[in-house]
Amino acid sequence: MVKGISHITFIVKDLQRASLFFTKIFGAKEVYSSSTIKYFLINDLWIALNIGEPLLERTYNHIAFQVQEDEIDSYITCIKEVGAEIRPDRPNRKAGEGRSVYFYDFDGHLFELHTGTLSERLAHYLITNQERG
Repeated sequence: MVKGISHITFIVKDLQRASLFFTKIFGAKEVYSSSTIKYFLINDLWIALNIGEPLLERTYNHIAFQVQEDEIDSYITCIKEVGAEIRPDRPNRKAGEGRSVYFYDFDGHLFELHTGTLSERLAHYLITNQERG
């Protein structure tokens, strides 16, 4: 039986630049480093950075981290300070889905900071569907 996520690995071209991205934006704590890999913890989530070639194409595949609504603006400041690219929000986002900020790291990986929870979103969809009849 799957117990949860063990770790998430990102292939990055520049370990130092990627390290700055994770430590500055997510408050990641470096726990291991070599010339080709680095391991971090974001709370209890293990993040691995491995040297390699960046993605050839950007997609909507992403990892979303939950944050508090009142923290979003300070995260946006950190993202801009690091020099990461902020992507426009989904054009079809509905009120009640929570607020999101999407941004790319330097290797084309897409991240999201999201204020809502799954239970809140499902409750919103239930109400929306009931209103439609």
